[in-house]
Amino acid sequence: MRRLTVNWPASSSALWAVYLVVAAAVILVLIQNGVHAFGTNGFDLNGSLIPREEIHHGGPPRDGIPSIDRPRFITADQAAFLNENDRVLGVDRNGITKAYPIRILDYHEIVNDEFGEESVVVSYCPLCGTGMAFSAEAAGQRHTFGVSGLLYNSDVLLYDRSTESLWSQIMRKAVSGELKGTSLEQLPLTHTTWRDWRRRHPSSLVLSIDTGYPRNYARSPYAGYDESSNIWFPVSSINRRYHPKELVIGLIIADRTKVYPFAELSKMAANFNDRFAGQVLQIQFDARNRSGRVLNQHGEELPSTVAFWFAWIAFHPNAEVFTAPAR
Repeated sequence: MRRLTVNWPASSSALWAVYLVVAAAVILVLIQNGVHAFGTNGFDLNGSLIPREEIHHGGPPRDGIPSIDRPRFITADQAAFLNENDRVLGVDRNGITKAYPIRILDYHEIVNDEFGEESVVVSYCPLCGTGMAFSAEAAGQRHTFGVSGLLYNSDVLLYDRSTESLWSQIMRKAVSGELKGTSLEQLPLTHTTWRDWRRRHPSSLVLSIDTGYPRNYARSPYAGYDESSNIWFPVSSINRRYHPKELVIGLIIADRTKVYPFAELSKMAANFNDRFAGQVLQIQFDARNRSGRVLNQHGEELPSTVAFWFAWIAFHPNAEVFTAPAR
């Protein structure tokens, strides 16, 4: 049987608005019924590493949020559509720097790209605020990824097109299918403003709005979501210590995890040392651009993840939480 692929939302901003209204109308049903309300988008969830009843249908069908598989890039000087405060995901790898505007990723979530001879997948989950880049090679094979339309802990489940295994973005591994249990190598990525990225990388390439899809990239389909305390889909663990959408830096070293809330980092010096998992780390925080990164004792950047508090803590409820010392 041939699979019908539908690019949803449809090809105009008006139909996209209609989709949002319909999605809002069915979201309560989705919350109560998970994947059972609308099916599994054709994925086999038997024996998954995560509870099947906690996998929720996000509304769109498989590939209804279309990944960008043939990305086009322009120079920084040509990126007139970006404002200084626009958020971007920046990747500096193999001597190549690229910026991926969030205003584009809101509509696509996945970019299958190349950095020289290395295949890289750049992913963004608007519901969790998580931008993460991975080597696209796993189990000895290069993969391209798509958006499954399914969620776990409100986070996007990617799928690879060669085996149709489902991959949890934040867990960084396949949770069902042939490659179940296989991990992805997370790569360093910067979640910051266009102003900051361009200042540091004036020769950076920028993902073009010429994506091949008619979307209104000047308008966010998630307007107001970042400030709201509402979480649209269920999560397995909730901690109310901070606002659900408080930005944090999540870090994993040797199966241990630590989380650095921006609210705590704003009380510290811009650069300071911290000890975690037997290592001395340098934490760098840029309050103006609401960005940060983690370096090891050799000055090498470690892969870390900027995320909403609720999302990181849902996956890592026992994470060590950095707290600024009392003055």
